[in-house]
Amino acid sequence: MKKFILSTIMGTLLFLTGCQNLDLNPLSEASTENWYTNEQEIKMAVNDLYRASLWYWEANRLFHSDRFTDDWSQRDHLYEWIGGTVTSETSYVETTWLNSYKGISRANTIIGSLEHANLANELITKYEGEARFFRAVFYSYLIFLYGDVPFFTDYLSLEEAYEMKQTDKNTILKQIYEDFDKAIEYLPVTNIDTESHLRVTKGAAYAFKARTAIWFSDWATCRDAAKSCMDLDVYSLHPDFDELFVTDTRKSDELIFTIPRSTALNGDAETISTMYPRNPGGSASAQPSWELLCSFTCTDGKPIDESPLYNPAQPFKNRDPRCAATIVEFGTEHLGFIYDPSPAAKQVLNLTTGKMVTNKDSKINDQWAAFNGLALKKGACAEWTEDKQTDRSYKIMRYADVLLMYAEAKMELNEIDASTLNAINQVRARAYKCEVTETTKYPAVTETNQAKLRTILRYERRSELAWENKRWFDIIRWRQIETALQRPLYVMLQDKNKLLENYDNGDWFFPKDVLPDVMDDGTIDFSAMYATGKIQIIFPRSVPARQYLLPIPLKELAINPNLVQNLGY
Repeated sequence: MKKFILSTIMGTLLFLTGCQNLDLNPLSEASTENWYTNEQEIKMAVNDLYRASLWYWEANRLFHSDRFTDDWSQRDHLYEWIGGTVTSETSYVETTWLNSYKGISRANTIIGSLEHANLANELITKYEGEARFFRAVFYSYLIFLYGDVPFFTDYLSLEEAYEMKQTDKNTILKQIYEDFDKAIEYLPVTNIDTESHLRVTKGAAYAFKARTAIWFSDWATCRDAAKSCMDLDVYSLHPDFDELFVTDTRKSDELIFTIPRSTALNGDAETISTMYPRNPGGSASAQPSWELLCSFTCTDGKPIDESPLYNPAQPFKNRDPRCAATIVEFGTEHLGFIYDPSPAAKQVLNLTTGKMVTNKDSKINDQWAAFNGLALKKGACAEWTEDKQTDRSYKIMRYADVLLMYAEAKMELNEIDASTLNAINQVRARAYKCEVTETTKYPAVTETNQAKLRTILRYERRSELAWENKRWFDIIRWRQIETALQRPLYVMLQDKNKLLENYDNGDWFFPKDVLPDVMDDGTIDFSAMYATGKIQIIFPRSVPARQYLLPIPLKELAINPNLVQNLGY
């Protein structure tokens, strides 16, 4: 049993063991002795590294890590991480570790086998570049999530595996950079194979190197890698922010790395009824948080607690367009109905039938309507209405993220110049559907003070990348558990009579007399609003600082006494 578990976790018996969802390797009866000899076999092995399950922390399910952030609200449900109850036996703690090492072991095997394969030199370097890219990414996950971890780049015997200790994450980071650099050297600028599937490219290697560097505040490396990606001149921002996230948009010059999904080809779809409002038949149990709603600036570029344009009775009016592109604006069409959570909206229009129907998205009619009155707009489309499922691709890396990483690195290095501001303004101008030079049509960023620009950048990332599995990583790397995730989660008053009283007194959608505090660190404080008694706490949040790292899985510690658990677990 020990040997089985160890080989599963460390990948020492590659392709011969593994959990069921990963036991899908080509020609499963083959072994490393008779495999990896020609291009077809090598390509099939490399293709397996694109499997979503190996990208577990971002492709386990839609919005996986967003559920652990202040961008998410889900009635009174607490996921383990947000509830501060993560343990060494939590399922995704174990599975992320397991799948990351499976990917590393497979990449190691490919790299080690290429010198014996009957391939042309250009194909050897191409596939080695891909394998090194994936190995670097999987190790970057491990050291960001767990800290110091076991490290190997070759085959391991069972005896060696039993004796492995953790390697300092900084040592592993050096190898990660080396792998990315080799991938950059070996990979082409564009790379579409004969089946028309986009494969990793030089730009992807630059972008993920920048991401790894920014995770560890290595600003110079991040700056240089992001700039190199930009200088390739093969990526550009999709002209329509809203359109980029619908299921049908599977290809775009903005998408640097995605993991495709297909219901037609392999039944790979995910039920999204929890994010679905009540009128079209969803549960409305999960939605964007009030904190996310309040983080979008007004059209003058100022936060809502500073801008004269903000109106708490019409929270979507005069706001950054990404606000209504991310969260459904009240009174607008959404999935076949007019969405209006107002206590006064007892009926709404069904656009399919043209008839007024009972409004199940109002607390007055349905106690299970969204507790905070909000609904997800980003990515929602007519395709969802067919069976309340989606097979949209996981967008792991897009060009807007590269631009913002470059700007942040330049800002942190205090190298604020025209290129820094231009990178931010490209992203912001796209949201307003205008050119970056049309500065009268959007609130162009001109700030050169480092501290003030840091605040702007953090809100810009939150607005641009909301519900794309980015916020959690930002909270961790910015060390914001103590602020972002210590405040309670607030919602509307759930008592119908009190809610109607709020409405009659002009305290809808938000109380009219007090504004939330928009903090310089990119977080929102509702305590002053709560003191009015016109909103309520649905649950407290108290995430312990130990959760800046995940625990080493208990099974690993039981097998290998040389491993040391992370502090606090």
